Amino acid sequence: MSLEKSPSTVLGTGFHNEVRNAGMAAVAPAAAPRGKRSVLLLQGLMGPLFRRLGQGLIAAGHRVHKVNFNGGDRLFWRLPGGIDYRGTLDDWPKALESIIAQNGITDVILFGDCRDHHMIATQVCRTLRIPVHVFEEGYIRPDWVTFERDGVNGHSTLPRDPQWYRETAAKLPPVPEHRQVPSSFRRRATEGLAYNAADVLTRWYYSNWNNHRPWHPLVEAMGWVRKLRRRKEREAEAANLMARLEASDAPYYLFPLQLDSDAQIRLHSPFAGIAEPLKLVVESFAAHAPADARLVVKEHPLDNGVRDWQQVTCDMAVRYGVADRVDYLPAGDIVPVARRSRGMITINSTSGTLGLSMGIPAVVLGNAIYDIDGITYQGGLDTFWNSPNAPDEGTFKAFRRVLIDRCLIPGGFFSEEALAQVVRHSVARFEGHPLQPE
Repeated sequence: MSLEKSPSTVLGTGFHNEVRNAGMAAVAPAAAPRGKRSVLLLQGLMGPLFRRLGQGLIAAGHRVHKVNFNGGDRLFWRLPGGIDYRGTLDDWPKALESIIAQNGITDVILFGDCRDHHMIATQVCRTLRIPVHVFEEGYIRPDWVTFERDGVNGHSTLPRDPQWYRETAAKLPPVPEHRQVPSSFRRRATEGLAYNAADVLTRWYYSNWNNHRPWHPLVEAMGWVRKLRRRKEREAEAANLMARLEASDAPYYLFPLQLDSDAQIRLHSPFAGIAEPLKLVVESFAAHAPADARLVVKEHPLDNGVRDWQQVTCDMAVRYGVADRVDYLPAGDIVPVARRSRGMITINSTSGTLGLSMGIPAVVLGNAIYDIDGITYQGGLDTFWNSPNAPDEGTFKAFRRVLIDRCLIPGGFFSEEALAQVVRHSVARFEGHPLQPE
């Protein structure tokens, strides 16, 4: 990667001294052109999402800048307006204030509001009264993406009052026609490998960068390589399990795992990772579930394979005496396995809304935006096994309708068609336009 050819401004380790001396925090942002805005993009997804978004915003007449914190960010940007931030996390608040002032920033867009630099940025923007727009995986799957003002998930400003959702939804028009978009696991894995490689190869340049993920990029990359090499074997194993479940009359509960690095677990649940809730669920299942019931633990499709969760699940099942009643699903579509389940256990995964949309009872172990009376089971995990109650259809439909109106856009991240939809609809939502039919 040629650093000299990248159209980026460099903010080095000594940048905070210039900011302090200039008193940038007190400088008001310059006004954007009438009707147009000056947008600052921070970190996006590992891939071309923010480059495509930048192109869409520029085509709509907005000014766009992008902060690159590492070589992966820079690899996928490759547009004018790039700013290489090479300072420390401690220096970041003052540096951000200066970027905002110097470029007349009116809006900030980022992916995931729980990353260290993003949490600081949200605080800075709140002080400066600058709107923050947050991308995240869709609250409702598939084929929806979250694009929410001020924060997502546990940071969302949406209420948890079921009556509010029913009353608000009653005032909204029908949802525009929505259709599925293609998605490629191989594409996501390839983009992740490219991003991590660029990150590792430029650590000498971005010397203060510290990945928010718990593993070194090389470790994560090796995990992805192993997982890709075993893909056919894992798919065959999953198909065999699905066939056995379909042929059996035994009821089963589904526990979709989340990513061990997911900040939604660390910040919006009582757990520090996946091992704790996995132990809790298996132990509770062994002690309280009906004797004829099974537990299906499904691996997250984007798990990097660094830790062998199948072995961890097996060990816990043996420990609690239910090895013959616990299954591990290493791959495959979650929809058919969820549809036939008796209930779903989730920490705060968006898989929960997938089950709820099919009328499947769900119990939440963490802090989830959909953990609302009338939608999820409110009695706790131990009693859930024997008395799961289905979500109230009207309340969930109202909840879903409000989400689409406030913070969901059609599309996805891992195909050209999906990205095109996300860019078109996110620019329209950014400009205050309603969703339009595809």
